[in-house]
Amino acid sequence: MADHVDRLRAQWARELPDLDTEPMAILGRARRLTLLAGSSIEKTFAGFGLDRGEFDVISTLRRSGPPYRLTPTELYSTLMISSGGLTHRLGRLEKAGLIAREKSVSDGRSLEVVLTPAGISLAEEAFRADMANEARYLAHLAPAEREALAGLLRRLLEELEAGDAKA
Repeated sequence: MADHVDRLRAQWARELPDLDTEPMAILGRARRLTLLAGSSIEKTFAGFGLDRGEFDVISTLRRSGPPYRLTPTELYSTLMISSGGLTHRLGRLEKAGLIAREKSVSDGRSLEVVLTPAGISLAEEAFRADMANEARYLAHLAPAEREALAGLLRRLLEELEAGDAKA
């Protein structure tokens, strides 16, 4: 049975028969998976009063371990966003009582972002719901298939990340 990517490749094969569209078979499908799953993931976070960007901040703080505090630079570097984008997210999260900005324990001149108890709880609840949601997408694959797919994607990602590091 042909999927969306197979149909696109067939059209390109007809229009540009000399062009190898094999990369679409992998990267095109990865992009399509992200697009199709994205709305469901966003809906999951919205059920907790968060958007994906806000979830990214509180989950990054939560998985950093106790005392659940990072500098803004550590946060925006990890999240790969601009400092301005982070500032906007932090404002919303602080207003919601999920984070606080406190003086650094090691450098009183700078601030650190601290996950509040409410933020810890919400990050955990939202992450559990997200993982349950995403597990439903993979349920039809056998455990060995999921492991093989994860391994192949890891290899591809390692190569791409190594290339980014060199650039």
